[in-house]
Amino acid sequence: MEYAIPTSIVLVAGVVLAIVAQWKGWRPSLAVTLTLGVAVRVLIMVLSAWDTHWQPVDYVNSFQPAGVAILDHRDPVLESNGGWHFLPTIPYMYGLLLWLGIPWEYAGRIVTVVADIVLIPLVGKLAGARTEKLRAFQYACNPLAILVASVHGQVEPVSLVFGVAAYVVARGPGDWRRPDPLPWAHMRLANRDLPLPWISPGEIMRRVVHPSEEDRAATGRAVWAGLLMGLALCAKSWPVILVPALLMFLPGLRSRLVTLVATGVAPVFFLLTLPIGGWTEWRQLPEVLNTIGLRPSDVRPITGDWGWTALVSGGNWNLDPTPARIGQYMIYAAIVACLVWWRKADPVDVTIAILLSFMIFTPRLGAQYLLWFMPFLVARPTRWAWPAIIGSSLWSAIGYIVLTQFHGPEWGELHAPWAIGSLVLFPVLIAAIPWRRRYAEITPESLPGERESIRTA
Repeated sequence: MEYAIPTSIVLVAGVVLAIVAQWKGWRPSLAVTLTLGVAVRVLIMVLSAWDTHWQPVDYVNSFQPAGVAILDHRDPVLESNGGWHFLPTIPYMYGLLLWLGIPWEYAGRIVTVVADIVLIPLVGKLAGARTEKLRAFQYACNPLAILVASVHGQVEPVSLVFGVAAYVVARGPGDWRRPDPLPWAHMRLANRDLPLPWISPGEIMRRVVHPSEEDRAATGRAVWAGLLMGLALCAKSWPVILVPALLMFLPGLRSRLVTLVATGVAPVFFLLTLPIGGWTEWRQLPEVLNTIGLRPSDVRPITGDWGWTALVSGGNWNLDPTPARIGQYMIYAAIVACLVWWRKADPVDVTIAILLSFMIFTPRLGAQYLLWFMPFLVARPTRWAWPAIIGSSLWSAIGYIVLTQFHGPEWGELHAPWAIGSLVLFPVLIAAIPWRRRYAEITPESLPGERESIRTA
C-alpha cells in the first residue's frame, strides 16, 4: 500500500514523542499540541485517501452505503447491506458530506478526524490541571487514535468525544470528591444490617423532591452530561457501558436520575427522525430496534479475531452464536464485578477497569475497539499503562498496515497467527487495570520530580 511506510514512520515517531514527554515531563501549550495533532491526522488521512489499491472493507461496504442510503432517502440501517447497526446520526453526516460533493475517500474520514482532534484537549481536561498539557500532548501522539480516525475511518472517536465531554461536564469545576453513599435498602440478619441492591421508592421520592443543596446545584451539569452521553450513544451503542461511571461523578440521587433521563433524549430523537423524515416507515421501527439492539441475540456472532474465541476457532472467522452469546454474558458479569470492586474509586478508574475487562472477555473485537480505553488510560495512567497502549497499538498496526497488503489465501494464512497472537496482550491489559486505585484518594502515576502519595487498599 502506498501509505504504509510513511504512516509507520509517523506512528513510531508519535510513540517516541509520547514516551519522551512522560520521561521529561513536557507540558507543551495547547496550540502546539493541537498543531501537531491536526497535522498528523490530516497527513495520514490524505495518504490513506490517495491509496487507490486498498480501502478498509467496512469503510467501503458498510459506511458508504449508509451515507448513500441517506442521499437516496432510504433507511441507512435496513438498506446498507447489513453494514450499519447503529442509530442514523453518523449516516446523516456522511450523507451531508456526500451531498456537498466531497469524495467518499475523504468524506467518511473527515467526521472521525475532526472528532479525534476535539478529543485531544478533552483528554487533558479529563486528566486535570496538574497533568492537563502533558496528557493532551500524549493523546495527540497516540498511534491507535491516528490509525482508527485517519486510516480506518471508524466512528469510535465520535462516541469518545461526546463520552469524554460528558465526564468532564459531570465532574464540574475543581477536583472531584466521592459523594455520600446512596441510601440502599437494608435487611436485618443475625444482628447485622445487610445492604440490598435497591433503594426504597419512598427514599427515592424524598431525595428527588427534597435534594441536598449540592445535589440541586448539580442539576444543570447533570442535564448537559446526559445529553452529551446520549450523543455518544447516537454514534455507536457501546458507550452504554460508560453510563454507570458517569453517574458516579454526580453528588446525589436526583442529579443522577436527571442524567439518566437526559441520556435518552438524543437517541430517541434520532430514532424518530427516521420515520418523521421519511427514510423509514413507522412499521419498520421494531426491525430497526432489533438491528441496533444490545441483547446477546441481537449482536452479530462474528468471532475468531481476538482472544479466547480466536484460540477456539484457530484464528479463523466464525459465525457461531454460542461463543458470542457466552461472551456477552461474561462481559455483563465483568461490568457488574468492576462496579462492585471499584465502587469507591474515581469514576475514570472505574471506566478503565470496565473497558479493559471488556477487552479480556469479549468474544469479538475489531482493532478499533482498543481505542475505547485509550483516552481514559492516557488521562489517568497506571504503572502498566504505556506497555498496554504500545502493545495494543502495535497489534492493531500489524492488522491495519501489514495484513492489508495481502489478499485471499495469503491474508487468511497471516490472519490466524495475528488473531491468536492477541493473547500476548492479555497480561499487560490485565496489569494496566487500576488494581491499587480502589479508593478515590489514590492518584495516577506521578510526573518526574513529583512525589506520589498512594494509600494502598
